[in-house]
Amino acid sequence: MKGIRVAIINNQEEKSLRVTKRLTELLARSENTIDRDDPELVISVGGDGTLLSAFHLFNHKLDQVQFLGVHTGHLGFYTDWRDYELEEMVESLCNDHQKTVSYPLLDVRITYANGKSDKHFLALNESTIKRGNRTMVADISIKEDLFEKFRGDGLSISTPTGSTAYNKSVGGAVLHPSINAFQLAEIASLNNRVFRTLGSPIIVGHHEWVKVQLQQSTDYLVTIDQFTIEQEEIDAIYYRIADERIHFASYRHMHFWNRVKDSFIGEE
Repeated sequence: MKGIRVAIINNQEEKSLRVTKRLTELLARSENTIDRDDPELVISVGGDGTLLSAFHLFNHKLDQVQFLGVHTGHLGFYTDWRDYELEEMVESLCNDHQKTVSYPLLDVRITYANGKSDKHFLALNESTIKRGNRTMVADISIKEDLFEKFRGDGLSISTPTGSTAYNKSVGGAVLHPSINAFQLAEIASLNNRVFRTLGSPIIVGHHEWVKVQLQQSTDYLVTIDQFTIEQEEIDAIYYRIADERIHFASYRHMHFWNRVKDSFIGEE
């Protein structure tokens, strides 16, 4: 079978460097070629954080590339192969690279109060909004309708696969990635006789969007996956399910609920 163009993205840990060297040797013996500039398949070597980095390096080519993760520790939510399975993985890659599974992504658009151009991002896991050392105040609208006035530490907006991360730690539900929706969870919201929010996570479908209208301030912190963006004079942030999706090579893609069980429950 005709080989494919492969890019390898790795972290700088000693074990990952060894695995990358071995993987490069195996790919060289096969009919596949290493191509960092125009790959068809992006292989990450490390953990879920490394795969997130690979996603952000190539998220402008999502209609052209597939992703595959090699974990040098325990299996993660985006990594299907262990470091000692490289030979089997390369053989599978050579024999069948047509099967894929895709996951929803989060579309994030930031608008500014000073006339600065909007900024646009894609998130694989989540985006959060927080504010320095003071209470964050924001109007949350679903589509064009005001839903609640939020006061608290911040908000977490996650994809289905990202629902197992920060979202879960603040009481959000774990959402299966076949559901094309995103989740908004409140972080330490103020609820008393004066201020009132829903206080529960909400799941928003792909045909709707959420607008977070922020109180004017210069100390907001916005995260997009593992990246923190300090933004000044933010007016509002819009969230929706992206038109784009991430595609994973599914030679041996682990079932989502098996990943959840492996990560949070373990063996009986």
